[in-house]
Parts: sequence; structure tokens; C-alpha cells
Amino acid sequence: MSQSVVISVDAMGGDHGPSIVVPGVAQAAQALPGVRFLLHGDGAKIEAELAKHPAARSVSEVRHTDKAIGMDEKPAQAMRRGKGSSMWNTIESLRENEAQACVSAGNTGALMAISKLILRMGADLERPAIVANWPTLKGVTAVLDVGANVESDAAQLVEFAIMGAAFHHAVHGSKRPTVGLLNVGSEDQKGHEEVREAHAILREAKLDFDYHGFVEGTDIAYGTVDVVVTDGFTGNVALKTAEGLARFFSNEIKTTLTSGPMAMLGALIASGALKKMRARLDPGRVNGGPLLGLNGIVVKSHGGADANGFASALRVATNLARSDFRAEIDRNLKRLTAVAAKSEAPEQGQGAAE
Repeated sequence: MSQSVVISVDAMGGDHGPSIVVPGVAQAAQALPGVRFLLHGDGAKIEAELAKHPAARSVSEVRHTDKAIGMDEKPAQAMRRGKGSSMWNTIESLRENEAQACVSAGNTGALMAISKLILRMGADLERPAIVANWPTLKGVTAVLDVGANVESDAAQLVEFAIMGAAFHHAVHGSKRPTVGLLNVGSEDQKGHEEVREAHAILREAKLDFDYHGFVEGTDIAYGTVDVVVTDGFTGNVALKTAEGLARFFSNEIKTTLTSGPMAMLGALIASGALKKMRARLDPGRVNGGPLLGLNGIVVKSHGGADANGFASALRVATNLARSDFRAEIDRNLKRLTAVAAKSEAPEQGQGAAE
């Protein structure tokens, strides 16, 4: 797992730019032997941060550009004026085989649009999907899509299942991931037509993962399955709801534990356990959502991530670059095509006889 890998990095992306990206690179450099980084952005600002972090300086190459894409820029505008920007150059390095993966904390819509324009979709894949790493009672569940596609038909949901299983195997080490379709109930007749159709396909296809069936919203936090599949509208609403609840509970606990002398004493006694709980709920602990389905590995870091969070996104990118997850996706797509051809053969034969 220490083979040489180059990660292309948008150093200007996110809410904080190089002041967070470079310390994140320094952390990743110490934890990930054999990894080098191409840092795209304002050379002077990047070099100033590298001077503070020798661990990052020794494994990084700076690629200067004056242009950067704003966090509030529209995807269409970013595509028109984005050429030569730090985000554009980061992705282009991947296409030119200078790097095996890339990471940006920048504008999600712009990153998706530019990535699709430069890299294109992988063979036999229709749409990309964004993955969220969701802390659960049993570890981490991959949830997709969480925002790339507002609506998804049955075929796309099946593709998401295949991509999500390959991702969980590569990044989280599951030997044979379990996959569930998010629905309003576990019964076969529940849900809209697209979900029921995808359910039928996954049940019959016998792919390289264990299909669990339908799961409900509560199953995500329970860790019932390794991968939860849904459309981008539902997934994004679920993700934002969970993030809001996490902040609510964090604030409520803080308010309660500072409400008086006895509460503050109790908080001091329980400080070790409280720190562990805070780390467990910290989104940055499992930060890094790949844009699956592209001809290349593109990882989106949270725009407000700190150095720990950005280092987590770099680890995700490195794990994917060192895995065969794209080959695993191709194998399952071929199996799916074979199953579909087999199921259609009797109907074609019957039509010919008539």
C-alpha cells in the first residue's frame, strides 16, 4: 500500500485556501508514504504556507495560476471562464496523467461541471454520483447520491449501487460490501416505480456485493448496510438534516454543560469521553466525497474543512488511486449487461418463432 502516487490539489478551493490545504497536505505526507502532491494556485500564497510546513514542502510541487473559481460561482459560468484556474488545472493534470487522483474543496457545482467536461464519463456509465461518508454505530456507511442528480431512474440507481460498493471496498476495507436501497419501507410493494425496478434488478443480478434490499432512514445511522443508494435530492436532504441535527445536539450539550458550577464540574470529569464523542461526530473525520463515474478520481472536500478534514480527503483520494475500484465497477457492469441480455433472450426467441 505504499506505491508511489501523485495527487493533484486545488490549493485555492474552499473557504480558507492554502492556509488549510497546505497543513492538510503536511498531515497527509506524514501518514501516507510514497505520495507526492501538485499544488495549483497562487504561487506566493502557497509558498508562504509551505515555508511553515517542511513535511509538505518536501513532497510538493507548486503550479502557479492567478485564476480561481469562487465558491458562489454558477457551474455554467465556471465552465466558460474557468480554463486556467486552480480547479481547472487540478483536473487537467489528472487527464494528462501527471496525477492519479485530484482533490478540491471548491465549489461543488463547478467541480462537477468541469470534471465532466475535462474527464468525461466512464464507459457504460450514465451519470456521476457524489458519495458521503456517514458515521454509524458500526463504522462508516457510504451514501450516494447526495447531490449530483435530482432525479434518478432504476438503471442509474443500479449504477450507483455498483459504484458505491466498489468505493466502500476500496476506502473502508469491506471485503464484500452490503448494499441497500433507501425507501419508505422494507416491503417489496413500497416506494415509487424506479426504486422497485432497481430493487428487482439488484436482487436478480448476483453482483460482487451482497444486496440487502430496502432500507429506511433510520438504518443509515444504525449501519445496517455498508452502502445506501438513493437519488441526489433525497440523499442531499438526508445529509443536510443529519448535519443540522449534529450541530443541534453539539450546541445543546455545550449549553447544558455550562449551565452552572455542578454541570461544569461534571463536564470537566467527563472531558475525555466528551472529546471522543466530539471526534466521532466530527464530519471532518471521514471528509472526502468522490465524484464517482468519471474517467478519473475526483474527490470533493468539504468547503469548510479544517486541516484534519482536508487530510482525510487526501487519504480517500490516495486509497482510491491505490485500489482497483474502477476495474471492479467495470466487472460488475459487464455482469449486469450479461444478466440483462440473458433475460431478454427468451423474449426475442419467442418473437422470432411467432
